[in-house]
Amino acid sequence: MEPLASKIRPKNLKEFIGQEHLVGAGKPLAIAIEKKHLFSFILWGPPGVGKTTLARIYAKALNADYHELSAVSAGKDDIRQILDSKVSGALFSPRILFLDEIHRFNKAQQDFLLPYVESGKLILIGATTENPSFEVIPALLSRCRVFVLEELTDEDMRKIFKSTGHKMKKDAIEWLISMSKGDARQALSMIENTISLYGEINIDNFVNTLQSKFLRYDKKGSEHYDTISAFIKSMRASQPDAALYYMNRMLVAGEDPKFIARRMVIFASEDIGLALPTALVVANAVFRAVETIGMPECAINLAHGVVYLSEAPKDRRANDAYLKSKDDAINYGNLSIPLMIRNPTTKLNKELGYGKEYEKYTSKDLLPEKLKNRKYLENKRKS
Repeated sequence: MEPLASKIRPKNLKEFIGQEHLVGAGKPLAIAIEKKHLFSFILWGPPGVGKTTLARIYAKALNADYHELSAVSAGKDDIRQILDSKVSGALFSPRILFLDEIHRFNKAQQDFLLPYVESGKLILIGATTENPSFEVIPALLSRCRVFVLEELTDEDMRKIFKSTGHKMKKDAIEWLISMSKGDARQALSMIENTISLYGEINIDNFVNTLQSKFLRYDKKGSEHYDTISAFIKSMRASQPDAALYYMNRMLVAGEDPKFIARRMVIFASEDIGLALPTALVVANAVFRAVETIGMPECAINLAHGVVYLSEAPKDRRANDAYLKSKDDAINYGNLSIPLMIRNPTTKLNKELGYGKEYEKYTSKDLLPEKLKNRKYLENKRKS
């Protein structure tokens, strides 16, 4: 059975709802589609706002030989197959590759794609929820125009709900708008699953559906934050089994492995710190491996790092000292620095006492006068 979101997917710009700054009269994507302008571009925006739909509308308007891949599961061989395949349309049809979640392609995969985009053999349409400036290699990014998509407005969502043909009371519509936060795909999935489970749309049935297994893992939702919290706290408690479970729970749900690796780098300094300084080296190596290799193999690197960090001794003294000293820096502002450790770069500075009686390995308190004898770093390690 065809999903609801697929059934009502717009086939042209007249049917498309939202993103008026891109597809309204005289706007860049509208002009490109109208004039059949051939170029590579990246669609950057939150989930469920029309990235895939716009790519299909563009490809259809250009009568293109159109292919879709997800960077989560695709690799170089998939691109080779597309390049080697026969053009399905007319001989002059451009070959367009829509690459969903392009930020999940690692550097080597993006490097492989680059010459085909550069030569025009492939017209690339990338879609991403992450800032392409950080996730797409500069050489590839320079050959693509970036279009920023916005969350759908409440009015956009009402129009989409109306297009489903399902009757909904005003309170149910407003509840669904609030819950979905501009994500049409999530809202349509909620409508479809609620009808499938309960046969009727109302707030109570929406709530029951929300608590069912049909709700997807939302990177901006509470499940995202609850799961990463459980992951960190499991490593902090030196429980690798629990940490591995929560790691895999995120990966299976489609979480970006680089997000998990970043949190591990933070954890290495925040929770392990001085007890095992090389933990930061390991965590950085894991992040680099994830960045280079990509899914699914980089999950092994993540698991390696998770077990190492979980079993490592813990010492939060450096982190705690940082937080305490930060508070004083904020609360006291620019306190006068002792003359002894100021830089005597001019004759006048020297006459004023800059650098006077300075000793490289002095035991004298070097903090400003108001903070004398302040101790941020505790001597005793906390396990």
